[in-house]
Amino acid sequence: MKQQRFDVVIVGGGAAGLSGALALSRARRSVLVIDAGEPRNAPASHVHNYLGRESTPPGELLAIGRGEAAGYGAEIVEGRVASAERLPGAGERGFRVVTEDGRSVEARRLLVTTGLVDELPPVPGLAERWGREVLHCPYCHGHEVADRPIGVLATGPLAVHQALMWRQWSDDVTLFLHTGPEPTQEEYEQLAARGVAVVDGEVAGLEVADDRFTGVRLASGRVIPREALVVQARFTARSAVLESLGLEPVAQEMGGVVIGSYIPTDPTGATEVPGVWAAGNVTRLTEQVIGAAAAGLMAGSAVNGDLITEDTRLAVAARRA
Repeated sequence: MKQQRFDVVIVGGGAAGLSGALALSRARRSVLVIDAGEPRNAPASHVHNYLGRESTPPGELLAIGRGEAAGYGAEIVEGRVASAERLPGAGERGFRVVTEDGRSVEARRLLVTTGLVDELPPVPGLAERWGREVLHCPYCHGHEVADRPIGVLATGPLAVHQALMWRQWSDDVTLFLHTGPEPTQEEYEQLAARGVAVVDGEVAGLEVADDRFTGVRLASGRVIPREALVVQARFTARSAVLESLGLEPVAQEMGGVVIGSYIPTDPTGATEVPGVWAAGNVTRLTEQVIGAAAAGLMAGSAVNGDLITEDTRLAVAARRA
């Protein structure tokens, strides 16, 4: 780190963090981005639905973003932030950020864009194929597996909704009931009307041949050929840094079902702790990459506006002194 105090420290260097860094550095703010190098979408081969960057590999998109932010003066370093705290007795609001290797830096404002962790169902083989043939978002991956045999792994009440949604991309969809609840009669009728097959029994693992997912293996030993498998991951916000400042994650529900945890903010990304903003998946669990980038821009603009207000207040106080 070239200096020890910045206008803004951004924790997390994904789409949200880099977008915030770009906006703030263009606003002539001193900006430090500390990134642990663990992007959520690293297993995916391409980013989709990002206007102007469709099908860009995730690593390439991040490299472009780093270059753009650095081109306006943002400093970007590797590291994992362990905690953050408000500076005691400071004349103006400020924070100390401490990394796991003991480095520390001060900031007038914080923007936390640490994302989330996808917690997968405990089925052998899922993690190894995650982001390849094991999927969760049809808008991220549906087109790439269109017209192929798709399976949906039921682990909760949203599985029928998932199966009906993925039916838009393929007419060969099978719902594996696994540990999920029995569908209602109305749901069975909906599945039948859309031609979605339903298979009883728990799933024991995945069949893989030549590094390609080929089917779902039931506990009975029966194998159902499939080329993609949809799961419902639990979305858990990476909220440790925000928790160190006194913020607590809350449960996110969809259709009455808890799908994960997030840190609440206002529409600009401001948290309940003055001077601290959050953006991206740490606060919006279902946001895609382009949405996270937009949220980073919104938060960065709000942070700059807040700093302008403080700069003006300090200037008036100095003038009156």
